Amino acid sequence: MNKKLKLWELNRISNQEFKSQEKFPITVVLDSIRSLTNVGTFFRTCDAFNVDKIYLCGITAEPPHREIQKTALGATESVDWEHRGSIVDLIKELKASGKKICSIEQTEETTLLQDVKNLPNEHYVLVFGNEVNGVDQDAIDLSDYIIEIPQFGTKHSLNVSVCAGIVMWEFGKKFI
Repeated sequence: MNKKLKLWELNRISNQEFKSQEKFPITVVLDSIRSLTNVGTFFRTCDAFNVDKIYLCGITAEPPHREIQKTALGATESVDWEHRGSIVDLIKELKASGKKICSIEQTEETTLLQDVKNLPNEHYVLVFGNEVNGVDQDAIDLSDYIIEIPQFGTKHSLNVSVCAGIVMWEFGKKFI
């Protein structure tokens, strides 16, 4: 029998241990995410995938907020974050520091998600866009890669926080 583990058997690390451990070279940028539930889910997912930092841009809400906390489950305390008004200024700054910008979007020319395994191991910035309008075109224009999740149904879109989990896992595999 394969016994399910109890929460106390998972040997979770403390927030302080998480903050001090070496992070994967992955940064997440949220481009005007309107749903507080989605923001909280991003924090929780970034904690799970050992992300370096989250930047909240534009209208993306900041912790502390009750609706963010409901889905973050404390990850706003473990994951480093910062709010920036301009995504374009932030991307220029991150590019200048040598990071590779990856907008998660559907454009005319993309790198399919399953092909990120072929990209060199560098520090990646994953840019996720607004639930309705996606990633701002100016941010796309500054990107080194446009990453697309292949989809096979009729909708051709995923909830942005669901998309984030899929993308962070694929990039995270490069560093485990």
